[in-house]
Formats: sequence, C-alpha cells, structure tokens
Amino acid sequence: MKYKRILLKLSGESAGGPDGTGIDATVLTGYASQIRDIVDAGCQVAIVIGGGNIFRGLGSTGDGYDRVKGDQMGMLATVINSLALESFLARAGCNVKVFTSIRMEPVGELYSRDKASSALDCGCVSILAGGTGNPFFTTDTAAALRAVELNCDVLLKGTRVDGVYTADPEKDHSAVKYETLTFSEAIEKKLRVMDQTAFSMCSENGMPLIVFNMNREGNLRAVVEGSKRGTLITL
Repeated sequence: MKYKRILLKLSGESAGGPDGTGIDATVLTGYASQIRDIVDAGCQVAIVIGGGNIFRGLGSTGDGYDRVKGDQMGMLATVINSLALESFLARAGCNVKVFTSIRMEPVGELYSRDKASSALDCGCVSILAGGTGNPFFTTDTAAALRAVELNCDVLLKGTRVDGVYTADPEKDHSAVKYETLTFSEAIEKKLRVMDQTAFSMCSENGMPLIVFNMNREGNLRAVVEGSKRGTLITL
C-alpha cells in the first residue's frame, strides 16, 4: 500500500445513486465492499460524506432558509448518510464508528482527533459526520481539515467521474482530463473540484488530493496502492 492512512471524501449525491437523491443501497453496498477490501489490506480509513442527496444548505438559502439554519440542516443530513454508511460497512464485516462534530450521543461519539486517530490505529473505520460543526464551511473543507488533523497520507475525493476535467464531462463531451494539477492551477482555473478554503488548507499543509471515480469497482484499492487513477493535485 502506498498510502497507509487516508481520508476518503464521498459526496452525498453519489450516495443517492443515479438521481442523486435519497440513499441508494446498491451504491452503499459497493462502497462498503471497496472500503472493506482496503481495510483488510491494512489501510486505515477515515471518511467524510456529504449530505447533498438529502439537503443542500447553501443551495436552499434562495428558498427562504436562513444560511446558518440551512447549514445546520445540511450537517444533520451528513449524519444521516454517515449512519447509513456505518450500517453497510458493519454488514460488510468492518469495525466502524461514527464521530460527530456536534454532541448527539447516542447517535455518534463526539469527535476528538485523538479518539478518532486511536480508532484508526486499531483498524476501525472512522466516519466523521457533521462537517466542521460550524456554518459557512462545506464538507470538502471538513474533509481537508480532518485529513490534516489526523495526519493522513492523502485526501481522496471519490466522485462519479474519473478525475478533474476542463469542463463537466457529463455535460461537455469535449472536456479534457487533467492527469496532474497544482493547487494554484486549480484555483486559478476556477475548477470546481473543491471550494477554495479546502484547496488552501490542503496547499498550506502539503496534503495531496486525488480525485477519482469511486463508482468503478476496484478503483479505491488501485488508488491506495499507488496506481494512476483520476487526477493528482499537489503543491
């Protein structure tokens, strides 16, 4: 394994399946199988999953929601997805625990870096729910923050496409894929892979980011083993 400890960022929309809404059992079953595979191979796995399949805080402000309340609703959506993923991972045979950024026992244990890191050392998959616990921050930023806090070797962003493109490849078939990028280039080109706060945090702390297709069976293990998949973003 090239990467011994990873932070895997999953989108809520991907968990929602083709429609990007609700929770798709087939998708989560596939995710759990891939994660179990790398855990069995000795990789330590922390996970942050978004909540866009249930509720999008920022996108709902135009509908009359207060931004802070909307973001808090979005945090709760990530908890729902985290509990769903926990169930599928447990069914797949993983030792797994949900940590929440805001106190809500017995739903999950309040996040602390030391407890989550200890769980990872023991081979327990740590799902980190609730974003940063604060409004105005995305789950991408939460993933970057937790990756740095937990001294992960890499931040992996699992999406429905196989990397970063010049445009959305699902809408523009002429879009060209980037094999590698720097964080500065990604920000300069305004590539909407992660928000600028997440990019800045990765850049300032030397945290490499790989964007890859999580929905392709075996891709996660290939990335963790160091095979070229997706797009690598570094300093």
